Amino acid sequence: MNLQSPVPDSLLRHRAFVLYWNARISASIAFQMVGVAVGWQMYSITGSALDLGLVGLAQFLPAIVLMLVAGEVADRYDRRLILQLCQTVEAIAVAALAFGSFTGAINKEFILVAVFFLGAGRAFEATTNQALMPAVVPAVLFPRAVAASSTTTQVATISGPAIGGFLYAVSPTFVYSICAALFLCSIGQLAFIRIERVVASTRPPMTLATLFAGLTYIRQNRILFGVIALDLFAVLLGGATALLPVYAKDVFDVGPSGLGLLRSAPAVGALALLIAMTHWPLTRNIGKIEFATVTVFGLAIVVFALSRSFLLSMAVLVVVGAADSISVVIRMTLLQLETPDDLRGRVSAVNSLFVSMSNQIGDFRAGVVAAFIGAVPAVLVGGIGTLLAVVFCVRAFPELYHVDSFHKE
Repeated sequence: MNLQSPVPDSLLRHRAFVLYWNARISASIAFQMVGVAVGWQMYSITGSALDLGLVGLAQFLPAIVLMLVAGEVADRYDRRLILQLCQTVEAIAVAALAFGSFTGAINKEFILVAVFFLGAGRAFEATTNQALMPAVVPAVLFPRAVAASSTTTQVATISGPAIGGFLYAVSPTFVYSICAALFLCSIGQLAFIRIERVVASTRPPMTLATLFAGLTYIRQNRILFGVIALDLFAVLLGGATALLPVYAKDVFDVGPSGLGLLRSAPAVGALALLIAMTHWPLTRNIGKIEFATVTVFGLAIVVFALSRSFLLSMAVLVVVGAADSISVVIRMTLLQLETPDDLRGRVSAVNSLFVSMSNQIGDFRAGVVAAFIGAVPAVLVGGIGTLLAVVFCVRAFPELYHVDSFHKE
């Protein structure tokens, strides 16, 4: 794929991408609002950091079983319909949380079952979203579309937790009801997307070889393997999202609205960097930039762990989000441009599995460690672990370190 040809026009002139973009905003805001509401509600009910970790584990368990199947399905069937079905499951799970909160039936087990089904829907949604985007934008606009799509996620990550945190003070039922409506809004917009490249009607039979084709492809490509492994180790070790309710309640005493602000802060930094990258995309020293940003990510987590100032912690989380956004754009661009179209669903499934592993299992790791040594030491250990992971990956994946540009010579 040659990215050196001139870009013909704006992303906003492509109706299919605009609809895709709007649908993704609606679903992402809903998911972020659910995240802050569930985190605060669980910690209010149990007061246990371990239970916050179990929320992450409950979302990850269905991903283990479903993610690779989701990739195979995304390569065979209508990706719009798959997204609509996934978001229907998520809307039902959120509606159940609204009902449980309204009737007073909500408890630890109720929440874990609901987030399990949310995780099942997300397993298919995350994979299919990645595989669908190349079909709605021209190839020459794809790096810009990756940055714009990532911007969408960050807008949702800023507004979703902030809105969810403030509305939770009114009623958790209110938060969950709005989330269900947003999922329905996304489902409606997906129905109007016109796909330029349809999945081939002639499909090879589903076998173990085709099911694991994405994993095999990534394992054989050292650059893709390296960028996924680096992200996995960084977020698995350095992720602190699961423990933010502990910081909001016990360290800073800022309530659910403060928790929403803490969860939104990384997206502020990410959004600023992503907007810049839509105008000034990365062109050179891609590998070195990737390792540098993950190093900054780890250092910022260390500072966050040691901070006792709410404002300083907010500022540090902005830096965390900015560093992570650069890494996301590099990883997603390399994955999509290096992958044949007939493998995109399965390769995206593997990537989504590792992203889910790093996020949800990272939350579980943080919760378990915090239950033994406390939340602050758990975050500090994770930040140091991230820095050690960078050193390891530089040695293990020199091919990634020496990548100069996205263009194939």
